[in-house]
Amino acid sequence: MPNDWASSGFDLHLDIGPAGGRRSGLESALREAIRSGRLRPGTPLPSTRGLAKELGLSRGTVSAAYEQLAEEGYLAVRPGSGARVADVPGADLSPAVPATTPDRPPRYDLRPGLPDVSAFPVQAWLRACRRALGSAPPRIFGAGDPQGHPQLRAAVADYLGRTRGVLTTPDRVVITSGFHQSIGLLSRVLHGNGTTAVAMEDPGHNVYREVVQRAGLTTPALTVDAHGARIGSLARGIGAVVVTPSHQYPTGVPLHPDRRQSLCEWARATGGLIVEDDYDGEFRYDRQPVGALQGIAPDQVVYCGTASKTLGPALRLAWMVLPRHLVGAIVKAKEETDLYTETIGQVALAELISTHAYERHIRAARLRYRRRRELLLEHLAAFPAFTPHGVPAGLHTLVTLPPGGITEHRLLADCAERGIALRGLTELHHRPTADTPGGLLIGFAAPSEHGYPTALGALSSVLADATRRSGESARQHSRHQGEGQGQD
Repeated sequence: MPNDWASSGFDLHLDIGPAGGRRSGLESALREAIRSGRLRPGTPLPSTRGLAKELGLSRGTVSAAYEQLAEEGYLAVRPGSGARVADVPGADLSPAVPATTPDRPPRYDLRPGLPDVSAFPVQAWLRACRRALGSAPPRIFGAGDPQGHPQLRAAVADYLGRTRGVLTTPDRVVITSGFHQSIGLLSRVLHGNGTTAVAMEDPGHNVYREVVQRAGLTTPALTVDAHGARIGSLARGIGAVVVTPSHQYPTGVPLHPDRRQSLCEWARATGGLIVEDDYDGEFRYDRQPVGALQGIAPDQVVYCGTASKTLGPALRLAWMVLPRHLVGAIVKAKEETDLYTETIGQVALAELISTHAYERHIRAARLRYRRRRELLLEHLAAFPAFTPHGVPAGLHTLVTLPPGGITEHRLLADCAERGIALRGLTELHHRPTADTPGGLLIGFAAPSEHGYPTALGALSSVLADATRRSGESARQHSRHQGEGQGQD
């Protein structure tokens, strides 16, 4: 039976359009109709003569379009029976469900560990880029080095030795895309070497604890007190320990000198590895920053630093200083993970460090953050029931809550309702219970300079409401007790 337009039995809407030529327009229109499901598998198409007549095209144009779509698999063409839509399932064009829902930027960002990115040294960075790229050989735009660009490794080694007391050479430095990747690479290598347990501070950063666990390692809790990590609680069978000795996260205390020595002695005696997360070591406000632990035990310590707190998380640039025996394995793991960290940012940062513009930026940030911390403490002084902790350092302050009446959960909910983003202490414990002390981690660096006082005002309003509720609850409790005694 001839397969012409009339005998096909249906109307076919094809929007060919004027652009791109008549043949390509016909191909696109038919392709869209098949992909969208408007033309179902097995549907017969008009003959080339019938469709050409209906659309005002030449028969050759329609034949060429059918042949093209048959080669692409959209049509099945058999001599004597015309063309039919091939068995091509319609595309599911519904929006993809993201793995995570992006959070709306908070109105008042008081989250810990975030710098003021509005103070990023844009002009200094642009000058560093121009100088670095203007004199760079063409190979700078080719494939990078898994260990990191030699220029940045040399600059980092010099900078860390001068400012953090780190003992290293460029060949022991590996550039990564952040501490998240650094601890992931190290965990993978340790697991491959037979390590089964890595002790981590309790409380400590829960995200990094999860990274270590995903590598197949257990994470025994290393309890923390007013002197930092309790080294005496290290159990047998621990292959490595992750610590934040300069400014413990989240309590804000430095590791006591005696415990520094004890930790290094433990590493030498057991062959264990110390992982030093120096996440905000540049920011000490009452004295010179405490030197890195790595400086007294370079063969037992993996030192990890990052530009996320000093410049901004968007750079994705960090560094590991390794004992010599780990360099090859870490570089291999880095290559297998993402080949190498992007090079353009590396050479720009190397230029920024080498010209000391990096240190000038840090000094300016140190002054700014010190003033902000002092302003936060002034606001907290109006609420004596809330106790700040930690030395004058870093980008956040831990505030613990008074016993009874005021709960962390309620405070976090009140803050969220008013657009204040910060973090609670409870979730940072390994195994929080009903008796786990509550607290707030208040970041003082993220807001812009003009927005910070307003953010503190909003927080003070929440604390004032909580204090008032607590007082009313206490008075009611006291009144009920008095009434009960009167009845006795």
